[in-house]
Amino acid sequence: MELLQLAVGPLATNLYLLADPASREAIAIDTAIPSLQFISDSLADRGWTLKLIVSTHGHWDHIGDNAAVAQHTGAQIAAHPLDRPRLEAPNKGLAPFDIPPSVPAVELAEGGVIRFGELRLLVLHTPGHTEGSVSLLAADDGILFSGDTLFANGWGRVDLPGGSPEQMADSIARLSRLGDPLRVLPGHGPATTIQRERAWMDLVVRSGRLFA
Repeated sequence: MELLQLAVGPLATNLYLLADPASREAIAIDTAIPSLQFISDSLADRGWTLKLIVSTHGHWDHIGDNAAVAQHTGAQIAAHPLDRPRLEAPNKGLAPFDIPPSVPAVELAEGGVIRFGELRLLVLHTPGHTEGSVSLLAADDGILFSGDTLFANGWGRVDLPGGSPEQMADSIARLSRLGDPLRVLPGHGPATTIQRERAWMDLVVRSGRLFA
């Protein structure tokens, strides 16, 4: 896997652009505003073709450039069906700019597989931050793209519309079973590993709930 990452927008959303070296097919994960120029330049520089735009969830800071990137590249947009309304009718929230609507053409279902070239990403439905939050497991590369579910030293907010402490605790427990060496690339902040987060994740598992 060839992987590029850039923190973009007012909330420093981690945009990921990953490609299969053989086929040069690529996908983008969480195209926040402003992503278009970086994606366009990266595709041109490397001879990549963007096949899919993946939204790990439907908050404004992860979907803002979906429509622009899709129009520019012809790539389809993918999201979990429970978060589809958030893409089609975005809530601007505290965004300092308008969030254009976008229409997912691909549903990210639990257990589904995103295929591009020889690469495979397993879709894990990990609600808690929103109803339709997903994480993407690249098992062959030992990487988890965790969106706003799992961060270094914590989890995503559960006090926004669609959030659920109970679902987040369940999702954290599920991710804790993926194995210590797994590298975690979250929607914000630095990369981590399951091993680095193991102590507090196990506390969530034992207690069955989030803690202060």
